[in-house]
Amino acid sequence: MNKILLIGSTGQVGWELHRTLMTLGTVIPANRHSAEPYRIDLAQPDTIRTVIRELQPNLVVNAAAYTAVDQAESDPDLAMIINGIAPGIIAEEAKRCKAGIVHYSTDYVFNGTQTRPYTEDDPTDPQSVYGSTKLAGEQAVTSVSDAYLILRTSWVYSLHGKNFLLTMLRLAQEREEIKVVDDQVGSPTWSRMIAEATAQIVSQDKSDLYEFLADQHGIYHLTSTSQISWYGFAKAIFEISKSFERGKLRTLTPILSDQYPSPVQRPAYSCLDTYKVSKTFGLMLPHWNNALELALSGSDLR
Repeated sequence: MNKILLIGSTGQVGWELHRTLMTLGTVIPANRHSAEPYRIDLAQPDTIRTVIRELQPNLVVNAAAYTAVDQAESDPDLAMIINGIAPGIIAEEAKRCKAGIVHYSTDYVFNGTQTRPYTEDDPTDPQSVYGSTKLAGEQAVTSVSDAYLILRTSWVYSLHGKNFLLTMLRLAQEREEIKVVDDQVGSPTWSRMIAEATAQIVSQDKSDLYEFLADQHGIYHLTSTSQISWYGFAKAIFEISKSFERGKLRTLTPILSDQYPSPVQRPAYSCLDTYKVSKTFGLMLPHWNNALELALSGSDLR
């Protein structure tokens, strides 16, 4: 049985990965709240080294990150330690025990000025501390590991934690009017789809994960298909959940980015081209609206 170390097991993607990866081996969840000896805090590099050297896993999946985009602007050092430096340490220790790595990144490594989906070969140009630190993490992994997958995704939402979906549903119960940005476009991606796709990729060769990831190593874009604005996404959330009928919400108003105060300039265009992951591994995530329907249909949020 493969031993799979899952770092960040309580996050949006990590929570889903804990279930989907169980079919591939023994999953050892680790995060900064875990009990010893499986406590890993990416801000404390020694915890990474200690756990990986003790466990000697076959695969390390890093779903942990500093994801507070606005807060990162005023806390760049911590963001860099967690997003930029820690992945390199994970890669060093994984290579030491001949373990493969799956690491997650973001559309924020691009500047968001294109009008066509970004490919893996397009030049990176992050415009925020968050994006810069995530790019540093990618570079740290690729400079060390021989067997890795870096999966870039965007606009991730989940049925737990803090994310756009749950924020919109909460506000629909509290406010009569909600204003949402309509000039930023992306591909909303359910965390469960990311986790299931990860498991499907890794399961294509369970016999020798290291050699499989060494053969297929690289950066891949993994998001739902098609695109929508934040306003359009919010409208779909309210329509599917029937928030206009059940909640306090009466009006959804589109606004421009400059009408929404933020310390970070968010990408105006966050769509990622997923052809490479489709061609290499034979999988494609569903249309964002179909995934949203599925996510809400199986919950008590609808």
